Amino acid sequence: MRYACLVYHDPESIAHLSEADQRAAIVDACQAAAAWNTELTRAGHVVFSAGLQNVRTATTVRARDGKLSITDGPFAETKEFLGGFTIIEARDLTEALRLVSQLASPLMTVEVRPMLDAKAQLTDPLDQKIAGELRT
Repeated sequence: MRYACLVYHDPESIAHLSEADQRAAIVDACQAAAAWNTELTRAGHVVFSAGLQNVRTATTVRARDGKLSITDGPFAETKEFLGGFTIIEARDLTEALRLVSQLASPLMTVEVRPMLDAKAQLTDPLDQKIAGELRT
């Protein structure tokens, strides 16, 4: 089964550090993430992985009440922002969580979410409806 590992960054987690310590923390986190990705790739778990540019470069497209809205910035107003993602292959959620736990860092939070697969047994009613449409 495939899982999306959504990596969120929280700039507040290092705001109290000096500029040099912030830089060191970022370098350490990036090196740890690269090593994690290399190991998962070697073990055959990585399907695709990518970092994202800063949230300030985001544009949100939304359709509401028949009108299209395009705005600068992310959809949600939050301190955390999506900084990257990795799609992994794992036997089940337990294995996916074990693999992602190797990336644990105070600089990031990782959301693990199963990929929508029209052939999978789905428990969420909306996912079931979407999968039903995908199968037709």
